Amino acid sequence: MQNALYDTDLTDEQWRILEPLLPKPCRTGRPRTCLRRVVNAVLYALRTGCQWANLPKDFPPKSTVHGHFRAWTRDSLIRSIHDRLRAFARADDGRLCRPTAAVLDSQTVRSAGLAEQAGYDGAKKTKGRKRFLLVDTLDHVLGIAVLPADIPERCGAKTLLDEVLTSPTWLQRLYVDGGFSGPDFARYVAQLKPGLAVEVVKRIDADPCFKVVPRRWVVERTFGWLMQSRRLVRDYERLAESVAAWIHVAMIRIMLRRMA
Repeated sequence: MQNALYDTDLTDEQWRILEPLLPKPCRTGRPRTCLRRVVNAVLYALRTGCQWANLPKDFPPKSTVHGHFRAWTRDSLIRSIHDRLRAFARADDGRLCRPTAAVLDSQTVRSAGLAEQAGYDGAKKTKGRKRFLLVDTLDHVLGIAVLPADIPERCGAKTLLDEVLTSPTWLQRLYVDGGFSGPDFARYVAQLKPGLAVEVVKRIDADPCFKVVPRRWVVERTFGWLMQSRRLVRDYERLAESVAAWIHVAMIRIMLRRMA
């Protein structure tokens, strides 16, 4: 049993779930840094938004923590762990691990000026990047695309779906908002995956009061959860792949807290 120093630290039950998914130690070479401490440091940086250099001294050195994070991002280990935990979480909810319905939407986030590629979103009057998310009906993330903010909604959605739908998928219905409407987008989806129905869920503009829009609220809630992590409130990353990795880490944290 390990005492938690910070409220972002993994509990023993959460670590029991996560540990088998992490790389095994090498049989030769120097003893490896405790991966639980490394993961706790990453979760601390996610939640507080602190720089690597400002991690508390209770954690391993910044070079060690950042080195693990970059290696796990490059090797797609973070994404792999996220996808396996998603299957476990869906099973805990009594669902099949392969979702048949998904919701697509985007969010523009202001850049801190470090991004390699950024754009200006005229509608939101924001310079930064857009995060396109595809989530299942239980708000688990199925796909992520991080693109300059000036990219049109449909083009960004096509980039995301090019990655998600070219691999084997059991999706049968895709819910989108009015920004992704139009016969061109529907035909594009049909070419990628025949039989996948696109349903446009529009908000009620005539009603001045706030209304929860069916289906769309699921992905909006996911965006809201991501905004609870200060590392994701603004786009502090140079690389788009780092943004996607932080989103996966945030969802890993959420799923572990649900399961344990």
